[in-house]
Amino acid sequence: MTFKHITEEKLSLPTEFPALPSMGGYVLFAGIVRDINDGKQVTHLEYEAYSEMANQMIANIIADAFQKWELQYAECIHRLGKLNLGEVAVIVSTGSIHRDEAYKANRYIIDRVKHEVPIWKKEFYINGSSEWSKGCVDESHEH
Repeated sequence: MTFKHITEEKLSLPTEFPALPSMGGYVLFAGIVRDINDGKQVTHLEYEAYSEMANQMIANIIADAFQKWELQYAECIHRLGKLNLGEVAVIVSTGSIHRDEAYKANRYIIDRVKHEVPIWKKEFYINGSSEWSKGCVDESHEH
């Protein structure tokens, strides 16, 4: 089954932004696999999800962002499967008439995706051990 917001395909950063004449600000966030977390050397990650529910929840979060701000554009896609260091795990892009709304909406979308959407991250370490991420503990995002 194919989903708009969840994929097992490698993600690439967009080389162009949407051509919308009233869009004056465009914000792109990319979550990238890094080599360290909580002082442990990471070799790679694996993401799993309840894909159908995750896809619908991301769509709902984007719809909520359109209700909160006057957006011209908003998109989010999250990758599943094994990701190596430096690979893109998630992309959120937002566009609006003014930059402030694009920034706020982008942060809102990624924060809600990390806190609410059933996507699980397993970290693999250089010493051969692994563990499921404890998830996001920052409660500063707004609903």
